[in-house]
Amino acid sequence: MISPKPSDKTRPADLVQHGKGTGPVRTQRPVYQNLLPPCNNACPAGENIQAWLALVQAGHYERAWQTIMKDNPLPAVHGRVCYHPCEGSCNRKEVDSSVSIHAVERFLGDQALLQGWKVKIDAPPSGKRVLVVGGGPSGLSAAYHLARLGHAVEIHEAGPMAGGMMHFGIPAYRLPRHELENEIRRIEDMGVKIVLNRKVQDILAEKQAGKFDAVFVAIGAHISKRVDIPARDAGKILDAVSFLRQAASGQAPLLGRRVAIYGGGNTAMDAARTAKRLGAEEALIIYRRDRDHMPAHSFEADEAMEEGVKINWLRTIKEIDQTHIQVEVMKINAEGYPEPTGEFETLEADALILALGQDTDTGFLHNIEGIEFKRDGTVMVDANMMTGHPGIFAGGDMVPSERTVTVAVGHGKKAARHIDAFLNHGQYAKAPKHDIVGFEKLHIWYDTEAKQRVQDSIEVDKRSFGFDEVVKGLGEDAALYEAKRCFSCGNCFECDGCFGTCPEHAIIKLGPGKRYRYDYDLCTGCAVCFEQCPCHAIEMNPEPGV
Repeated sequence: MISPKPSDKTRPADLVQHGKGTGPVRTQRPVYQNLLPPCNNACPAGENIQAWLALVQAGHYERAWQTIMKDNPLPAVHGRVCYHPCEGSCNRKEVDSSVSIHAVERFLGDQALLQGWKVKIDAPPSGKRVLVVGGGPSGLSAAYHLARLGHAVEIHEAGPMAGGMMHFGIPAYRLPRHELENEIRRIEDMGVKIVLNRKVQDILAEKQAGKFDAVFVAIGAHISKRVDIPARDAGKILDAVSFLRQAASGQAPLLGRRVAIYGGGNTAMDAARTAKRLGAEEALIIYRRDRDHMPAHSFEADEAMEEGVKINWLRTIKEIDQTHIQVEVMKINAEGYPEPTGEFETLEADALILALGQDTDTGFLHNIEGIEFKRDGTVMVDANMMTGHPGIFAGGDMVPSERTVTVAVGHGKKAARHIDAFLNHGQYAKAPKHDIVGFEKLHIWYDTEAKQRVQDSIEVDKRSFGFDEVVKGLGEDAALYEAKRCFSCGNCFECDGCFGTCPEHAIIKLGPGKRYRYDYDLCTGCAVCFEQCPCHAIEMNPEPGV
C-alpha cells in the first residue's frame, strides 16, 4: 500500500482539479455505502451472517454468538440441520467454494453451551402474557423473542418433550439430543414456561383461562400423508413420521431384513438410514422421479447411499401383496414430469415405510370465527402472521411455506415482532433492505487462495452400529480460518485499500471500527478507490449540480 501523506488543503488548485478522466471539474464523487450481502438475504431466520463472521475473525466469539442470538435462539441446532441456503448464495463460490457458514455457526453454538454463555434481556417486564401452542422450532423461537421483548410466555406442548420434529423427526445421528435439549433449556432459563403433555383443543378457552393477551399457534405437520395402493394382502406398512418418532423414543418396530421406503424427500432418506441402524440388511428407497427432481437435498442422498441405502429412481408402487411390491417404471417427459411406461417390476420387502410428506392437524381451529384454511388444511395468515381472528397468530409448518427448521424459526421471530406490536396497539415496520451485492460488483485484487475446510465424519463402516453424530464440528483454528474466507460483500472491512491508493490523500481514517470519510476539497473523483475496493463498499455518484 502507498504510505499516506498528511492532508494539505492549501495545495494548488490545479492539483485538486486534475484526476483520472475527470477533466477540470469533478463530475462524480465516491461515496461509502452499505449493501446487503447475499448470505444475509438468503437466511430464512434473518441472521446478520456477515456481522457475526467478522466478529469471529476478530476472535470475539461470545459477541459473535450474541449477534446470532438476536435472530436465532438455536445456533447449535442450526449449525447441524439447516440446509444453509446462505452458502448457496455466497459470492465466494464463484471463486472456489462458499464459506462454510453453518460449520462456524455450529462452532459458536457449541462454544456457548460449553462456556455457559447467557442471553442478555434488556427489556423491562411488559405485564403482557402470550400463549404459544406447540413447542417445535417455530413455537420455541416465538417464545424466545417474546421473552426478550419483556413478555411473559407459556408454551403448551402436546408431546412429552419440547422440540417437535427436531426431536421426533430428525435422527440423533444428525442432531444429538444433548445440544437440542440444552438450547431448549436455555430458553426456559429466560423465564419461558413449557407445559408438556398439554394438548390444546379449544384455543379461545385456553386463552381466557390463562388470561393471555395473544396466542401464537405453531403445531407443525405431524400427520403422514396417505396414498391408495391396491393391496391383496398387505404386509407391514408404516408411515415415516410415526416410525421416526418411535425410533427416537426407543420403541422402534421390528422391520425385518429388507425394508422399502416410498418417497424422495429428506424424511425418506432419514427413514432409510434409521432402518439400517436398527438392523435392516437392505434399505431400498422407491421414488417416482429422477435424482435431478427429488425434493431431498443432494448431500442427504449422498450420505444415505454412502451408508448402503439403495435408491430405485423412476419407480412408483402399483400394488402390494404381502412382501411383494409391484412397481411401474416411469420416465421423465419433456415438461420434466414422470409418466408411466407400462413396464413393471417386482421388489421384495418385509416392511414398507411411506414417506410422502406431512399434513397438519388444524381441525381444532375450524370453529374459530375468521380463521381461513387452504385446501391442504394449512392456516392462512396475513403479512403480520396473524390469522383472520384478532390476536391469534400462526406460523411454522402449519402455514403455507417451505417446511424447514430455519424457516420455522424465522416465522417465530417475525410473529414475535408483530405480536409485540399488537400488544402495544401498533404496527411493526421492518427496516428497508439495502440492495444486494452480487459477485460481479466485487473487485477482488488480493490473493484469494483459501480452500474450504471440510468437516470430518465418522467412517461409513462404523455408522450403522448406532446413532452417534455422523458429521463432526470444526475446531477453533478451522472455524477462524473459515470465517476469514468471507469477502465482506457490500460492507467496508477497513482493508485500507482506498486509503493507500488515493493519489490526492483525500481519504481520512476515523479509527478502528469507524471506517473512513472523504475530504471532497481534495478528491478529484478519479475513481481509483472505487476500482480497488474489493467488497464494493464505495460507489461513484454523479457530482451534485454538475
